[in-house]
Amino acid sequence: MNATEQATNIEMASKIATIVNTFRRTFPEVTADLSPWLMDDWQTAKLKDANSIDIAFHFPTYSLSCHCYSLLIQLRLHRDNSTAYKAIGIEASGYDYCGQQWRFSTIGEWAFEGMTQPSTEECTKLISIFRQILQLF
Repeated sequence: MNATEQATNIEMASKIATIVNTFRRTFPEVTADLSPWLMDDWQTAKLKDANSIDIAFHFPTYSLSCHCYSLLIQLRLHRDNSTAYKAIGIEASGYDYCGQQWRFSTIGEWAFEGMTQPSTEECTKLISIFRQILQLF
């Protein structure tokens, strides 16, 4: 679900802002898109997941080290008996004009897969960001 739709209270809005700031500390040139899904488009509307926070990050130009123009981060959540959300994991993917170039999931082996993967240094940075995000929840 778009991050803008998940920001229903101060606590969640603060956590979403922290996610964006955590990412931008490492990649200051990116812009955050808190509404990466077009909800008026039937193809993307059917992918709406009330148990995720979806944020896209766009580089101003093609990132040679990350091998993408845009990153999509999907934080998978689970609501326990209380109203609090717990993080299940993060799924991330990198896109260029040809489509998805790589993907990563913290659910399973924590491994990057795909045609063109980020450099070793960028993989380390992204994994660090994902760990920090998971600690929020």
